[in-house]
Amino acid sequence: MVCATTPGLAYELANSELMVADRPEIKTNIIAQPAQLPIPPAPIVPAEWTSEGDEGPPTLAQPDAVEADFASLADAVAAQSVPDSPDEELRCLAIGIYYEAKGEPLHGQLAVAEVILNRSESGRFPNTACSVLKQRGQFSFVRGGRLPSVSTGSAAWRTAIAVAKVARDELWESSASNAMFFHARHVSPRWNRAKVASLGNHIFYR
Repeated sequence: MVCATTPGLAYELANSELMVADRPEIKTNIIAQPAQLPIPPAPIVPAEWTSEGDEGPPTLAQPDAVEADFASLADAVAAQSVPDSPDEELRCLAIGIYYEAKGEPLHGQLAVAEVILNRSESGRFPNTACSVLKQRGQFSFVRGGRLPSVSTGSAAWRTAIAVAKVARDELWESSASNAMFFHARHVSPRWNRAKVASLGNHIFYR
């Protein structure tokens, strides 16, 4: 906001000694009438506010557009572009989805991604998706701390990348959004954990 100040009105003060006709010994001070008032200068207005510039004063920047709402998780997944060379974290997240939930319903794939991301943000596990996957004894498809290669031309890989983007950008709320652990249905570990969802071939826990 540009503020312009207008100088206060100045009055010329003149002390006029006027003699009173019938009593010359008395002098009195009279404030003279103000001289012609100065015309205040016009406020300085930036060019972009004038008709030669923008049509009006600048407005506050508008917030970023709200993420698009999708009618379904399938729509959210379908709307994602699949980069030829994803960044390392997105690639690791997609590998986790691919090897743990390839071929499962999208909700099951998204839930696996949520577990990986939740672990990386929890402070109880390594702080990146890649290091979460490589943590010893956590994911059975990882051997010797190395992630296996992926057929990147397959439809399953493209889906995994898209689901990873949906999870990372929080474009869809998963029913397992607070899950930290999961296991396959055919496994019965003696876990004393709160169950949060059963999706695809996995059961998810906090």
